[in-house]
Amino acid sequence: MAFTIKQNDTAPSVEAVLKNSAGIAVDLTGATVNFHMKDLSGTVVVDAAASVTDDIGGTVQYDWVSADTDTAGTFYAEFEVEYPDGTIETFPNTGSVAVNIVKELN
Repeated sequence: MAFTIKQNDTAPSVEAVLKNSAGIAVDLTGATVNFHMKDLSGTVVVDAAASVTDDIGGTVQYDWVSADTDTAGTFYAEFEVEYPDGTIETFPNTGSVAVNIVKELN
């Protein structure tokens, strides 16, 4: 999965359906979700709460703030879920989401 946004934009949000290794959407009822994004050197650029928009369907969303997209480049992101029982699972299960922030013209 890849996501592209223009530098300094805050829309659209990053949305994903979180699925287990069998490809089935996970139940996020009562879970909390964080969005993590790092640059290519491994520096954390975003570490913030994401929203669960469909508990049963496993759908989450991260709404950008202006500082998140102020630097053009390629980044890697993931969603980290903490279930009500305290266990933690990170999505995607393999690899990460490539985030491309395209330099604005002005």
